[in-house]
Order: sequence, then C-alpha cells, then structure tokens
Amino acid sequence: MTPFTLERPESLGAARRAFSGDAAFLAGGHTLIPAMKSGLRAVETLIDLSRVPGLESIRREGDRLIVGAMARHAEVAASPVVAAAIPGLARLAAGIGDPQVRRRGTIGGSLANNDPAADYPAAVLALDAVLATTEGTHAADDFFQGMFATALGDGEILTEVQFRVPEAFAYAKFRHPASRYALAGVAVARFPEGVRVAVTGVAYSVFRWADAEAALSAAPPAPVPPLVRDDINSDIHASAEYRAHLAGVMLARAVREMMP
Repeated sequence: MTPFTLERPESLGAARRAFSGDAAFLAGGHTLIPAMKSGLRAVETLIDLSRVPGLESIRREGDRLIVGAMARHAEVAASPVVAAAIPGLARLAAGIGDPQVRRRGTIGGSLANNDPAADYPAAVLALDAVLATTEGTHAADDFFQGMFATALGDGEILTEVQFRVPEAFAYAKFRHPASRYALAGVAVARFPEGVRVAVTGVAYSVFRWADAEAALSAAPPAPVPPLVRDDINSDIHASAEYRAHLAGVMLARAVREMMP
C-alpha cells in the first residue's frame, strides 16, 4: 500500500474541501481498502466519512423512505422504519455478505461503487429512487452508467437515498456461495401505474427488464418472455445462457413473494 494522507472531516463541507488531487472517500471500505492493499488503487488522500453527522439516519417522509448514505447494511436490515415501509428492502439488506460485511458496509458505499453484482442497485432502480448528493439529485434511471461507473462527479458525495414506497416489493437472488454476490438478482416493485423490474449480477451493470415490466403490468399479467440481451456476462462462475435462465427463475420467485 502506497503512503497516503488520512482526513477525518466532521462536516460535509470539510469533506468536500479535503477532496483534492487523487483522493477517495471512505465509507465501509470493503472494496476500496482491499484494492489499496493489493496495489490496484493508490490515493494521495483518503477521506473518512464516518465522523460526518446525519448521514446514517433512516426515516419516512410521506411516500418516501429515506436512508442515509452511511447507514450500515445491518442497520437497514434491523430498522423498524424500513420494515414498516418496504419490508423487502430489509430482507435484501439482511442477505448482503456476512455479519461482518453487514456491520461495516454502507448503502452509499455500495451504490457509489456500483459493482455489477451488488444487491442495492437493483432495489434503487426498481423502487424508482432519487439519490441526493452534495451537488443535487440523480434519478435512479440516470445514476448507474456502467461497470463501477455512476453519475457522481469528482468530489460529489452521496448523502441519502430516497426510495419511493411501493404497493409491494420483493428481491430474489441466486448468490455465489463464497462471495454471496448475486449471480443473478431480480428486484420487482409494484406501483399504481405499473411494475418496475431491475436485474443485477447478469450484465456489466444493473438494468431494467422492459419486457418483464410490460408483461407484469398488463391486466391480467402476461407471461414474461426469456431475457435476451447482448451484454450478459459469461465467466468461470456462470455462462451467459445460465445467467439469463437464472434471471427468469429469480423473477418468478420475487413475484411469488409479492403475492398476498
């Protein structure tokens, strides 16, 4: 690990001012710290956000569930506010990684990293969330821009995620037995105007499954055609064909979970 300067600001303003040159913000650190240790990432300034107040709050405001970016996965999973508003989101958080990961990892860190197999991006996209930052807001449909790429600019800090409370929501994933990341994960949210479906672990970034949304939004719901895309990932863990099949299986499981 190359030498770096550690900053521990106590306000968002101080955190923004500390961002200069080759800098990085530290939330949970589950991706950044291993990358620094292995030499895959070198930073001149590491800015720890853990002392910035107010970034871990969880609250309900009207038709929005608002989760602070520094809320730990375990806090989301155990929150009675989350359980009352979107119980499927609490179950999603409870299935991330292992207990150590859930006690240190943060929702904001996961979203800013945008790992193609992470769980939260699927929930954010399916739940039509708004992501608030120090610079403004980003709609979920515009936030995820490719593998490990988001709409966040240099020095922009994600502060909270404003989930739209649905009529029903469920998430199902087929997880890798070691990493517990999703080989295929599907989030389904039903709103008065229709159904939103988001898929993670299958392609190089989370995406909405338009054919599934159209079929499930029909009255009565229609059969969902198989998932067909040009960018489905194939690697040592699963072929593209298998991942596409798993997406259909996970969609069916999520839909069954949503039923009363």
